[in-house]
Amino acid sequence: MIRVLIVDDSAVVRDLLKHILSSDVEIVVIGEAKDGLEAVELVAKHKPDVVTMDINMPRLNGFEATRQIMEKNPIPIVIVTASWDPNDVGKTWLAMEAGAVAALEKPRYSTEEDYKKSSENIIDTIKLMSQVKVVRRWSPNKIRNLQSETPTKIHNGLTVRPHGIVAIGASTGGPPVIKELLEALPSDFPTPIVIVQHIARNFTTGFAEWLDQSTSLNVRVAKHADRLEPGVVYVAPDGLHMKVDFSSHVVLTNDPPENGLRPSVSYLFRSVASVFGNRAIGILLTGMGRDGANELKILKDKGAITIAQDKETSVVHGMPGEAIKIGGASHIAPSHKIAGLLLRLVGGGEKK
Repeated sequence: MIRVLIVDDSAVVRDLLKHILSSDVEIVVIGEAKDGLEAVELVAKHKPDVVTMDINMPRLNGFEATRQIMEKNPIPIVIVTASWDPNDVGKTWLAMEAGAVAALEKPRYSTEEDYKKSSENIIDTIKLMSQVKVVRRWSPNKIRNLQSETPTKIHNGLTVRPHGIVAIGASTGGPPVIKELLEALPSDFPTPIVIVQHIARNFTTGFAEWLDQSTSLNVRVAKHADRLEPGVVYVAPDGLHMKVDFSSHVVLTNDPPENGLRPSVSYLFRSVASVFGNRAIGILLTGMGRDGANELKILKDKGAITIAQDKETSVVHGMPGEAIKIGGASHIAPSHKIAGLLLRLVGGGEKK
């Protein structure tokens, strides 16, 4: 059985989540908390398998509660919040940075179909997240020490040459890794960056805003026919595939899902391999499944530089692990070393 703690200051929402989760025979709700302080106490006492965490709550908000839990009793935390509430957006992504593994909208019940889809998504996410590995989050000083001590495993040496694009794919656990990577890049980074991050519906805009505010780069949700520009980061929008064309523009399509996903990392990487070939850098980060794994190998076979996140720093090593298994990664690196490796590959220095 998957033991779940529900955290929300609304009794109505707690009851609704309990009703949804209890409808599945593999899930049992072992407790409820009405604020972050109570959540921290109940996690220590009952040690649930998964926590659903609201953001805006009295006494202690969801971001601070997530931070404290991940420092003391790390377990998978799923943020369940109102995605378009301006008070929630920033704290939701801070909670992801603190160690939460996924973010979902609160249950939708405008129509019966909406409610059914929302309920199924919540149940499926709880089941998946109960299986992920989480790690204790350390203080900033400890993280800096790790960055200086942890080696990067590199295959085939370093090849510094002009590159035309950087393509990044990620799923579970990806947002904080992408933020960490982009934060280390200078505002004059010499190539465009395109990203497919698997994320819950209606969270992409908040994700792009969070990255834009956190980094010196210009981060935006991609639009059809956007021209690819150096130092600009293009995030694939909800429900559409993203690819690049030979005139260096973004193309958004409604083509069928790949690997059950739209947008798909595979779809993006395949177009990057076709258009840019050996002038591309492909990066596959933490995530479930194998989306992008075969296509990272295609990129490598075209002469592109390919990087896969290592197992030790991945929340889920599915996507990068599959790429490594088939020989798709020319470099394997921990999350905090990827930016430095990228800068060396494009011939730049560390960000001042």
